[in-house]
Amino acid sequence: MSLPINYLILIATTIYQLIATWIEDKKAPPGELIDVGGYKLHLYAIGKARPTVILDHSLGGIEGYLLIKEIAKIARVCICDRAGYGWSEKSPHQRSSEQIVKELDILLNNAGIEPPYILVGDSFGSYNVRLYAHKYPEKVIGIVLTDGLHETGMLNMPLSLTVLKLFFASGFLMSILGSILGIIRLLKNIKAFEFLKPELRKFPQNNLNAIKRSFCRAKHWITMTREILTLDISARQVSKANQFGDLPIVSIKADSFFKPSLWTFALPLKAANQLREKMHVELLKLSSDCIQLQAPKSDHFVWVDSPEVILNAIEIILNKVDYNNQ
Repeated sequence: MSLPINYLILIATTIYQLIATWIEDKKAPPGELIDVGGYKLHLYAIGKARPTVILDHSLGGIEGYLLIKEIAKIARVCICDRAGYGWSEKSPHQRSSEQIVKELDILLNNAGIEPPYILVGDSFGSYNVRLYAHKYPEKVIGIVLTDGLHETGMLNMPLSLTVLKLFFASGFLMSILGSILGIIRLLKNIKAFEFLKPELRKFPQNNLNAIKRSFCRAKHWITMTREILTLDISARQVSKANQFGDLPIVSIKADSFFKPSLWTFALPLKAANQLREKMHVELLKLSSDCIQLQAPKSDHFVWVDSPEVILNAIEIILNKVDYNNQ
C-alpha cells in the first residue's frame, strides 16, 4: 500500500532538513564556543577599539548579525548568542533574565572579554542588559535600549495583549514541528523572510544567513517558547533594576509596534501602542542621564527598519564616556 503524496513530501522535506543541517554543522561558526558550565555558548567578537559593545537580542531574534560589522568600525563589539539560539547549545536552566545574565557574565569572563561594557538590549534583551548593569555596575559604562520593554506595563497587560502573547507562543510551538519537517527551511529558500519583511533585502546575504540558519532549527523555536512562557518571571526579576544614577542610557523609541499591513490588521495594534507609550515613559526614569531617540520610520524591529539610529545611539554613549579620544 503506497503512502499518500503529502506524506511522501513531508518525508522528503524532513530528510532535506537533516542533510542541510548536517552540512551547515560541518562549517565552523564565525566566533568561539565557550563552556559556561556543561554547555557551550557562541561568542562572536570583532573590532579593536575599547570599550566593548555587548549585544543582547530580542526574544527569538539574533538581529545583531545585521549590524556587527558597522558597529565594529567605532568600537569592539560582541554578539553573545543566548543559549538555544544561533550556534549556542541549549541550556538546561530556566530561560529567565536572571539565568541569562548569569550565563552572559560567565561567558564574557571565560572568553576574556574585559570591561568596560556598553550594553545594547533589543526588546526582551532590554530586561537582560538592565539586570546585568544592576548586578555588575562596575563593568557597565552605558546602555542602549532599542524599543525596550518595561515590567510595569508587561505585568499589567490588557486581556487583548495577553491573548496575543499566548497566540505568539502557540505559533512558536507549531514552528518547532515546522522546523523539524523542513518547512521553515523551504520558506527560507523561497525568501519568505524577505517577503514578510521587505526591509531585510537591504542587508548583505551573508548577514541574513546567520539569522536564517538559526530559525531553521527546532532548538531556536523551543527556546523562544521557553522565553515567552517565563516573560513574567523575567519582568519581576528586572523590577529591582530601575535606579542607575547618572549612567548614560539611550532609549530608542520606534514609531509603532507593528506597521499596519495585511499581516497585522487583526492584531490589537492600538492597545500595543498605548502600552508602548507607557513603557517608554518609565524607561526614561531609569537614569538622570537617560535620553530618548525617535525611530520614526520603524516598527518594533528597529534593527531592520532604522539601523542608523542604533549606530547613532552607540556613538552618543561613546561620546559621553569620552572613549573616542582615548
